[in-house]
Amino acid sequence: MGLRSPAAAGTALNYRTDIRRFAMLEREQEYVLAIRWRDHGDRTAAEQLVTSHLRLAAKMAMNYRGYGLPLSEITSEANLGLMQALDGFDPDKGFRFSTYAVWWIRAAIQDYILRSWSLVKIGTTASQKKLFFKLRSAKSRISALGGGDLRPDQVTLIATDLGVPEKDVVDMNRRLGGDASLNALVHDDEGATEWQDYLIDQAPTPELIAVEQDEIDHRRQVLVRAIDVLNARERHIFEARYLADEPDTLEDLAQHYGLSRERIRQIEQRAFEKVQSAARKLSHDLRHTRAPALATH
Repeated sequence: MGLRSPAAAGTALNYRTDIRRFAMLEREQEYVLAIRWRDHGDRTAAEQLVTSHLRLAAKMAMNYRGYGLPLSEITSEANLGLMQALDGFDPDKGFRFSTYAVWWIRAAIQDYILRSWSLVKIGTTASQKKLFFKLRSAKSRISALGGGDLRPDQVTLIATDLGVPEKDVVDMNRRLGGDASLNALVHDDEGATEWQDYLIDQAPTPELIAVEQDEIDHRRQVLVRAIDVLNARERHIFEARYLADEPDTLEDLAQHYGLSRERIRQIEQRAFEKVQSAARKLSHDLRHTRAPALATH
């Protein structure tokens, strides 16, 4: 749907201005479009549903500007979450698409941020993910706005507020606060303890590394094979828009092929849907063919 690279429309301000041209939908309009997509696979209806909610995705992306990542990339991930939400939306359950989509948008953004942060590897527990995204607001509520270490009483308040272990609060605050000596002393009622005594070893085990590498290899294999369903032009446009380090704009590709931007966008959309469909089938088939082989070892 041409949503992968909002920066292609120009600056972030231009992008936000550009998406305002898509009208918001009334409940009845939204319901009819959702039924057309769910029951008949009407791609025009799907595009209307998505584009009418681009402002929602952009607004949510703005809330995650404080993590040192490009807003255009965060917005791209928000748009992908929006498109993923479309596949699972059931209009007959009575709630609006926006209510359902916010969960997918937030999950896509947070997953991208967690993958991108090199300082912390915190995807192992729900409490650590909660801390990563809520620690700063929790510190603000108790006026712990300065840098440096939290006092033991502040650690207790935050841990109680968020329902997480106190050691996780100490660990996350230390990681988000930047590098500092692990031998720095923390004073509490029982005396002085070094920071390293509070830290949790989150290095992956050899078994987890092997599993993660296997999953990466699986996804790469699926993508390479899925792209083969595209013809030469579709493949070039798909790779230029999704796989290049610096994605081409619609205008670049339009000039290359002597077509309109809208036509390039349509080809991109069709290519994305073909690859997505092929990848799902291949992933399912590969996992089922690997399972018997694994069971014999």
